[in-house]
Amino acid sequence: MKYLINFLKGLIITIIVICVSFFMVTQLFNTNETKETVVVDNRPSIEEFIGSIAEIARKLGAENDLYASIIIAQAVLESEHGQSGLGSAPNNNLFGMKGNYKNNSVTLETFEDDGSGNMTTVMAEFRKYPSYEASMQDYVKLMRQGVSWNKDFYVGVYKSNTKSYTDATKFLTGSYATDSSYNEKLNSLIAKYDLQQYDSPVKDKKTITVADGDSLMHIAEAHNVKVTSIKQWNQLRSDRLEAGQQLNIYQY
Repeated sequence: MKYLINFLKGLIITIIVICVSFFMVTQLFNTNETKETVVVDNRPSIEEFIGSIAEIARKLGAENDLYASIIIAQAVLESEHGQSGLGSAPNNNLFGMKGNYKNNSVTLETFEDDGSGNMTTVMAEFRKYPSYEASMQDYVKLMRQGVSWNKDFYVGVYKSNTKSYTDATKFLTGSYATDSSYNEKLNSLIAKYDLQQYDSPVKDKKTITVADGDSLMHIAEAHNVKVTSIKQWNQLRSDRLEAGQQLNIYQY
């Protein structure tokens, strides 16, 4: 009987050891599997996209009595900061403009608001551009020349006819876009990314060198600017900095 009891004890201990070992091995494989499925998002940040079009928008806005801040905000919203099928290459249509550009177009599915907040899906022909700059120039042409039946259709967005950009975004709601909350979305983007800075000329520009231990927050505070602005000016994809890296700093 004594040998039987010892045998059973040994058997139970062996089973426990096997179970624990199996569990540990299973967890190890699960951990490795999890690590292998981590996906790194290498798409451009919104700030990086803004930085790629900001100076073009500033120039076009200043030359055409338009708010550069609105041009940028519309491009961000309409093209999902250059990541939508329409807004990315090879279409480069940043503003969702329909029709064709120099006989180039693409047909895509889109959503439209019936004016009461109800969205419906339709197929539409959109303009296809060789570059972002061409898309922006065409947008400005529309704002300045209006539509075929009314050349003054968009005069309500001009700086000279408004007190602030909020008046212009309100005018665009229902005239440029069917989205009943279009102005709210644009206003939110302008405020969040400090896009009003592009409605004024640059007063000063300097280049600084990142020191060891520097952060975007530290640099922003030292120069009395915003982190999002530094990321835009330098088309940064993330907040990560390296010692010796050079950054442009603007004053308006």
